[in-house]
Amino acid sequence: MKVFETENFVVEAPEKPHVSREEGGHLKIIPKERILDRTLLSPSKAKELMRLTMVVGEALAAGMNNRGIGVGRINYQDMGNWTVLKPEGSYLHIHVYGRAKSAKVQKWGDAMNLPHRDSGFYDDFVPLREDDVKEIQKQIEIISKREKYQDKNW
Repeated sequence: MKVFETENFVVEAPEKPHVSREEGGHLKIIPKERILDRTLLSPSKAKELMRLTMVVGEALAAGMNNRGIGVGRINYQDMGNWTVLKPEGSYLHIHVYGRAKSAKVQKWGDAMNLPHRDSGFYDDFVPLREDDVKEIQKQIEIISKREKYQDKNW
């Protein structure tokens, strides 16, 4: 489900998350143009991506807290390991994980557990709901208007 987009990036809520909704949720930031990794970004796209990760991370935490999920931290991961053996290869994408203090599987204070997506580990994980996404979108709108996120400061 699409959450937000900028000139060069799309934010999605994956159908098969690595963190279940009740444990904080999962968003993914993907460039519109396929690119191998961050070292190949132009300086302007790198700044756009950094700002977007900050806004989206804040919005995920605020949005899920407003929805009753006690997110205490956000984790950001840039990996691409599961696609290296596919013909199209890996590509840049940033995972944004909410980490809830009450989590029972992706436990608060532990490193993320990220076995291969085909392992069955994620089968019972619940994706973000439409009302969660609407709250996160509302928070993106609010947060992106803050002084620190204005173009003149970047």
